[in-house]
Amino acid sequence: MAYHQPVLGRESMDALAIRPEGTYVDATFGGGGHSRLILERLGEKGRLLGFDQDEDALANVPEDERFTFVHHNFRFMKRFLRLHRIAEVDGILADLGVSSHQLDVAERGFSYRYDAALDMRMNRQQEKTAATVVNTYGPDALQDIFSRYGEVRNARTLAQRILQEREHRPIETVGAFLAAVEPVARGRRARYLSQVFQALRIEVNDEMGALQEFLEQTLELLKPAGRLAVITYHSVEDRMVKNFLKTGNFEGKPEKDFYGNIQRPFHAITKKVVAPSEEEVRQNPRARSAKLRVGEKVG
Repeated sequence: MAYHQPVLGRESMDALAIRPEGTYVDATFGGGGHSRLILERLGEKGRLLGFDQDEDALANVPEDERFTFVHHNFRFMKRFLRLHRIAEVDGILADLGVSSHQLDVAERGFSYRYDAALDMRMNRQQEKTAATVVNTYGPDALQDIFSRYGEVRNARTLAQRILQEREHRPIETVGAFLAAVEPVARGRRARYLSQVFQALRIEVNDEMGALQEFLEQTLELLKPAGRLAVITYHSVEDRMVKNFLKTGNFEGKPEKDFYGNIQRPFHAITKKVVAPSEEEVRQNPRARSAKLRVGEKVG
């Protein structure tokens, strides 16, 4: 599978309703697949900015005068758009999945399929790694991470198991972590480990904090009728995106004006979540859990 194969490519482009002369943001550039699809639809005066904190993404930057690469996390979107003298944009796309490249490069430590350092950093300049979390967090913090971000059912047992193992020696590799975790794994091994690794990755990279900051900025940066398209892969982030598009907050509580009218910051473009076709899932199994939600800014 190509590194840059974009998930829900056609659906996300249709959702953005790209204007040839418009300005757009690909908030999660990665392999550049979505950016290339946007560029195909932009005219000479169109503009696209791509954000990614992973230095490996630099290898995929297209040679195109209409494209600007920003080597930073999308939580800093507003700051860097201002730096490039852009006040408003016509559309913003974010694909929240880990790239196939990150999963398939063993030394990044994102996958339980390869033994490597327990790393999982998307930005390799930061200090905190998955090993930091596993070896220094207390039992309550570990339980909370695995329960909240991985929806692991036996999160308390898992946290206690990790504490027992690290008393003997630090857990510094994927192999050592698997040896610690496997005895308490429940249900299907692959699913359980995916949930555990997902929870660690989210914590290491502060993904929920970054997503919240990013979403809050979209309302300020989108033009009236500008569109926000977000592809999620697990229920925690999908719930956050769903609530934000519906109510403008993350609790999903409708806010009312002085007269009691519900204030909706976005108009739903997709009545229900958009999922990949059976054909796409056959070609790219990692797309199977993808969900696309789209909103158009009211105003």
